[in-house]
Amino acid sequence: MSSDQIILSYENLVLAPGRRALSGTIRAGEITGLAGLEGHGQEQFLLALAGLVRPRQSTIEVIARSGERNSYHNHHAAAKCGVVYLPRDRRATGIFPALSVLDNFGMPSMPRFSWAGILNRRKQKEELRRYTEFLSIRYPAMDAPITALSGGNQQKVLLARLLALKPRLMLLNDPTRGVDLNTRMKFYESFRELAREEGIALVILSSEIEEILQICDTVSVFRDFECSRTIGKSEMSMSGVLAAMFGQNEIQL
Repeated sequence: MSSDQIILSYENLVLAPGRRALSGTIRAGEITGLAGLEGHGQEQFLLALAGLVRPRQSTIEVIARSGERNSYHNHHAAAKCGVVYLPRDRRATGIFPALSVLDNFGMPSMPRFSWAGILNRRKQKEELRRYTEFLSIRYPAMDAPITALSGGNQQKVLLARLLALKPRLMLLNDPTRGVDLNTRMKFYESFRELAREEGIALVILSSEIEEILQICDTVSVFRDFECSRTIGKSEMSMSGVLAAMFGQNEIQL
């Protein structure tokens, strides 16, 4: 898939009263980082793209491969358009703690594995096996409770859940928060492969600048509920991102 293909466009997106409206596009195969001090609008921006908050007068459209443009106004409609969201707090808003690994994986994508109201468990399990291998997920059995898994493996199941929806754009809210180093490295490898091989666009909000520098093609830095600066790969540096976060010229480290 061409990296020139626009997957999503947004216009007149205002994150707080009196702040400058944001407009832009997201392209296939790009990994975009979001950075900023806590509470400066980067999370609101991600939630708006996910259809979880709806700034007034804004327009968010997904551009189909045919060129058809589809707008959405809520999270369910966003997912139907191929825009999926990974929440920041997997325990509170991600996993279904009473359910198994398989059910946690397959719940949102169940229509894909059903015909005439009958769920095809075999196909669902085959899909889980595929993503288990891709993400190196470890679990004692598919019917084991999700809570039996380590935090990193729970996060991998949530990522596999999104991939089962066949997304075009993945919105990831601090995806490596609270996971071990091996899981973090596997996520980085997977993100690059999804972008490069599948043409999926990823927007990653991260609380760690080093993470953004390592995996993202561009970073949008938020300050006071505006995008204060967008930095390309060739110009990305720790000092440059920090400077934009604090509203200063580049800090010399």
